[in-house]
Amino acid sequence: MTKQTTRTLLLAAGVCIMTTSLQPRQAYGWGEAAVVAAIKALQQFTGKQMDKVGGNITNSLNDMTNPHSVSSMIRDAATQQANYAKGQVAAQSRIADAQNTAMAAFLRRQQETGIRDEHMMSPEFCSGLDSQQATMAAAKASRTALGAITTIVEPRGEAAKGTPSYYGRAQGVDANTVFHLRRYCSQEDVDAGLCSSVSRLPNADQRASTLFMSDTLSSDGAVDAANDYSTSLIQPVAPAAIRGEQASSTMGREQMIQRRSYNARMSLARFILAFITALETPSVSLTADQKKEMQAEGLQPLDRASWLQAMSLEVNRRVSSVSWNASLQAMPTASVLREIATELAQSNYLAMQNYRLGLYQASVGATGIAQTEEAHMQHASNKMPSPTINP
Repeated sequence: MTKQTTRTLLLAAGVCIMTTSLQPRQAYGWGEAAVVAAIKALQQFTGKQMDKVGGNITNSLNDMTNPHSVSSMIRDAATQQANYAKGQVAAQSRIADAQNTAMAAFLRRQQETGIRDEHMMSPEFCSGLDSQQATMAAAKASRTALGAITTIVEPRGEAAKGTPSYYGRAQGVDANTVFHLRRYCSQEDVDAGLCSSVSRLPNADQRASTLFMSDTLSSDGAVDAANDYSTSLIQPVAPAAIRGEQASSTMGREQMIQRRSYNARMSLARFILAFITALETPSVSLTADQKKEMQAEGLQPLDRASWLQAMSLEVNRRVSSVSWNASLQAMPTASVLREIATELAQSNYLAMQNYRLGLYQASVGATGIAQTEEAHMQHASNKMPSPTINP
């Protein structure tokens, strides 16, 4: 221990002794006990108050019956948050239900619209149906016209009584010449002095354009001109009729067989040309859509047209019509399928017409083969000697 430390300790001890020795005597004999008792009482009071303070603090924190306690406020806050969450969930559920209901209604309306569109006929389909009805009416009228034409031309080809060749071929030639000059006189005929003026349809009885230039023959002489062209093409003059004792002789009977064969071949050829003429005869009223299609094609709209014209318009409408193709782009599936079915029906109809015409062409081919073989047979028979037959 150092000297400095020792001095400090000694100085402290001295001070304590002096203080003790100088302390005055107690005024009362119970002073220390009273102080101790007071201290104890103070300690008890302070402890009780501190316990009370601690209880109050505890109650303020944990007492659930106290609306101002921390626990009550935490509970109320948690309850409020739970209520908010429940309300939010309920609101979201109602929003979802409303959205689902609205979407279901929208999908139902959309489905109903689709069903309506699938079952409703489009304007193009109705227009096509009207045109097809007009085509069928024209087909029926063309058959009637075909019957009328054949009724006129068949007796003439057979040189029946009352026709130009009944009294001889020369009469038929003269009748044909007079008829041509009266209806189809050309400038050349005028220059030759055969007729006085050029006709409205010069040489129409010998021009293919008379029959094939337009799909509908006009009713102001074009139908007659087409029929006269067929006459010039197939049989300008019919042979003279076999009459009286000509028909009863042996050679006359042989000639009658040849004449019937000739008449049959001429009848077939004239029938095919009459069939074509009848298809171009004006026979049916066109619909407004068909007239509009004619105008779109650069043709003069007609009030009455032929089967060929009506069918041509119906086919061309689906090839070049802007309105039909625009409608096709907006058509629902069912309408497109109806258009396809209509196209197939038209294809079948045209195939049937081609088949019928093919029958005529096959008949012409068979006739040509028969004529060729008959000529060969006659040529071979003429070189053979007459046989000797013993009775």
